[in-house]
Parts: sequence; structure tokens; C-alpha cells
Amino acid sequence: MNITFYPDKESVTAAMEQDEPLLVLVGFNGEQVILSQIDEAVEHHILLRKVGLPDTDIDKYFRIVLDRSGADWTFVCPPDYNGMTRKDKRIERFFKDGMTVIPEALKELGYDVLVEIPKRYRRHFDMMGD
Repeated sequence: MNITFYPDKESVTAAMEQDEPLLVLVGFNGEQVILSQIDEAVEHHILLRKVGLPDTDIDKYFRIVLDRSGADWTFVCPPDYNGMTRKDKRIERFFKDGMTVIPEALKELGYDVLVEIPKRYRRHFDMMGD
């Protein structure tokens, strides 16, 4: 796994030791992880810019806010995820992939925590129930 720390590994490690909230981006294949203390980057797309990547790459990552109490997954399924055209199947695949890839990446970072989707991001699940 390739891990990018912003602004640097020492700052992020210190934030982790203090259990400060982190912004984490996990590439869909789990190979790329980008993380920063939340006050350094503020938002996931800003974090991408700060590490020299286009903010338009946001749809290539699972977006997490993390601390020792848990991981909140900003559940936003890209419209072209996995090349799937059926929205319900695409969202289902995105969920399954995320629930596999995200915990593995977080464990590599030293976080064995529950991954949750905050209520405000659960609208996709409501739509699938219709």
C-alpha cells in the first residue's frame, strides 16, 4: 500500500497519537491511501489538491473521516463506478467494495474500528428500497 501523508508523516503521526480526526482517501483498489489531520486539509477534495493531485480525482477514492472511535464513510457513489449503468447494482457494488477495502486500509494504518455511513449519506439505501 502506498501511503501519502499531508503535510508530512511526522505531523500526521503526531495527530494520530493525539487521536485527532483525520481525513482519509482510500483508492478503490486499496493500493493508494492519502491522509491528513482534518484541520490541515479541511475537505477531501482540498486534500487531493494539497498533495498535488487534481480535485476532480475525488471520484477515484473512498472518503473517510477517522479517529479511534470509528470511521465515518462519506458514501457518494460515482455515476461511472465500475462501468455499471444500473444505479441500484452500482451502489450495491460500491458498498460491498468499500466495506472490503476500507477496513483493510484502516487496519494497515493501525485503526481497527467500525466503518459507518452517517445518516445524511444513506439516501442511496432509501432509494434502493423503493
